[in-house]
This record gives sequence, structure tokens and C-alpha cells, in this order.
Amino acid sequence: MATIKPFYCIRPTAELAHRVAALPYDVYNRSEAKAVVAKDTLSFLNIDRAETQFPDDVDTYADCVYAKAAELLNARIEDGTFVTDTTTNYYIYELTMDGRTQTGIVACASIDDYMNNVIKKHENTRADKEEDRIRHVDTCNAQTGPIFLAYRRNETIYTVVAKTKGNAPLYDFTSEDGISHRVFVISDPADVAAVSDAFDSIDSIYIADGHHRAASAVKVGLKRRLENPGFDGTEEFNFFLSVLFPEDELKILPYNRVVKDLNGLTKDSFLARITQEFTVEELGKDAFQPEQKGTFGMYLDGTWYRLTANNTLQQITDPVESLDVSLLQDYLLAPVLGIGDPRTDKRIDFIGGIRGLGELERRVAEDMTVAFSMYPTSIGELFAVSDAGRLMPPKSTWFEPKLRSGLFIHKLS
Repeated sequence: MATIKPFYCIRPTAELAHRVAALPYDVYNRSEAKAVVAKDTLSFLNIDRAETQFPDDVDTYADCVYAKAAELLNARIEDGTFVTDTTTNYYIYELTMDGRTQTGIVACASIDDYMNNVIKKHENTRADKEEDRIRHVDTCNAQTGPIFLAYRRNETIYTVVAKTKGNAPLYDFTSEDGISHRVFVISDPADVAAVSDAFDSIDSIYIADGHHRAASAVKVGLKRRLENPGFDGTEEFNFFLSVLFPEDELKILPYNRVVKDLNGLTKDSFLARITQEFTVEELGKDAFQPEQKGTFGMYLDGTWYRLTANNTLQQITDPVESLDVSLLQDYLLAPVLGIGDPRTDKRIDFIGGIRGLGELERRVAEDMTVAFSMYPTSIGELFAVSDAGRLMPPKSTWFEPKLRSGLFIHKLS
């Protein structure tokens, strides 16, 4: 059963929350991050990406970068930008994008639940990306970016959330990208107990987004256990900052693909090869977004096509092999275009669905040859893969809206 606990939250004042809140650190490259922090010294990206405080010749992963992150965080606490709540609370984080609202519980999850697979994963992580956040969390002595978790809808939690949202929000602002953010505090002891008991009855929690941050938080916790052999499991380093959403409120966008070349094939020979596994229909200039599983858009030489997987492929029932991202990889990208390992092959790139189909056309015009628009992976498919103890292919899911960093901070000691 899941241990999801309230915590002493460090958070920005209500007046400054809209300035502090920042998109996750990993959605920017270094130059993009520098442009963001140049606009506002209070943006949490100053702390999440502290290399922005140094000339470009300073290595992103230099010791001084992590020391600067800790310095800036402590400075913002000392100057009153951040306050520390005096009671342990749950928080409600509501995000509204394009008229659709999703509401999560901000809390701390157990590193033991992560290790025991109560909190389930669906992606591999890379050691280099883990190491960056391990050093950031350990040096700052705090988790600053929440892990995006999902759970199956629970009526008790739904009732407490609905009741609490009748109160005045702690934060209520709209970010530059048009997404509305509202935060409420669950502080009533009976409601806190009800939420805690409800999560204790849930046997599986799923990582939707933030696998590297989760793995890093767990490894920092294990490091602290070694440094504190008398730990009893209640210390804050045994838990990591999370926002947990019911699965029926989540939306996954497609994660599209672009490929550099046709692997030595002519256009005609390429089209002939893919007809062995897919029905190919030429559509013309109108961009095509698939509307059902087993169909794909393809943009090649200024023309859009609809690809439909043949009946044999659509009858695959394995939770991983039946994913659309797997069908495309296993029956087109690998055998026809020679993309053996999409994690490492430099000939393929991935475009989040939030960027739209125009971005696929732009990339083909500039530096790629062929693009594929995908039907999004469903939350049910994500759960099925995780429940089977399996892993999805890389870049299978793109969640929107992104959780903001800096609104909730969890100190480890």
C-alpha cells in the first residue's frame, strides 16, 4: 500500500508565486534557460539551472554550479521570497489548459515504495541525467521539482479535493503560456487523515513523468541512510516531493518522430517497402493527425500520407509490443530505416505533440527527410505496461500541462 504523507512545505509568498513558478529544468537547453532567467531573477529556473549564473565556459556540471543553486535557494528563503509552513499539510495543485482541468495532491512519497514497486516505472533512466539531479538535490538539501504521479481514481480523495476547492486558493495565477494554476491547502486534520488513509488503501502508484527526478531523489535518500545509520524511516530524506493525479483527469499528447534520411532508399522503394506492413494512402498537403490507434501520419517530400497497420499488427496483445510507438519502431523505423536503437541513434529526433504538426513540416524542410505523427499512448496502456513490470520504448508519452517547479519545496533535513 502507498505511503503518501503531508509535509512541511517551503513555498513562495502568494504575491510572488507567479514570478517564481518555472517550467521543469529539462525542457530548456542552456541558452534557452539563460534567456528565461534574464527576464526575472525570481524565476525558479535560476536555482534549477544555476549554470545560467555563470559564463558559458563554466561547465554545466561544475561544483560551483550546484553550490550556487544552494546559495540562491537559501537567499530566497532568507529574504522572504519563500516561507515555510508551520504544520504538515497536503496541497491541491489545479492546472487548467485549453478548458481542461486536472487536480493533483501535492505530498511526499516513500522511497521504499519506489524500491518495492508500489510506485511503478515505465521508462529506463540514464546515469548521467540522474547524477545531475542527485548533486542538485543533495547540495541544496531539498527537492525542488515534483514527480508527476498517477493513481486510479479514489472517491475519498475526490471528496476531500472537491470540499477543499470550495475555500479560497492559496495561489491563483495564469502563466505566460495561458495555463491557469491554483493551489489550495488541505490542513483540516480529519481531511489530512482521510487522504492519508485513502492512499494507504491504494496498491499501485504510477510515474507519469519525472523518472530521472524520482530515481535521483531515491538515490539521495539511500545516500543519506548510509550517512545516518541510525535512521528510523521517518526522516524527510526517506520521502520525495510528488504531485499525484487521478488517471481520469490526465491527457497524454503524442510524441512524434522525424528521421534524417531514408537509409539509402529512394522515395519509391521506401514506399514500396512499408506497404508490406502498412496500408499507405496519399493525402496531399493537409497535415494528418491520427484519430485512432494503429494509424500514423507520414510527411515526405511535401506530401502527407495515412499509414494503417495491417490486421496482423493490430491483433498484437502484448502490452509493450502493441503500443503504436512499438509498431512504428519494430515494423518501420528499425527494419526499413535502420533505426536500431532510438535512444542513441543520431538520425532520429522526437517532437512533443504540443508543438503541433507544423513543427514536423518545418523539421523536414530544414534538416530531416521524413516525419511521423502519432496517435497518443493512453493512460491505460501506461498502467498496463507498468503493471506487467515492463518498460515502454523511449519517448512514448508527452504529458501536458507541465508541473511548475518552485511552488513546493521539500527539505531533506
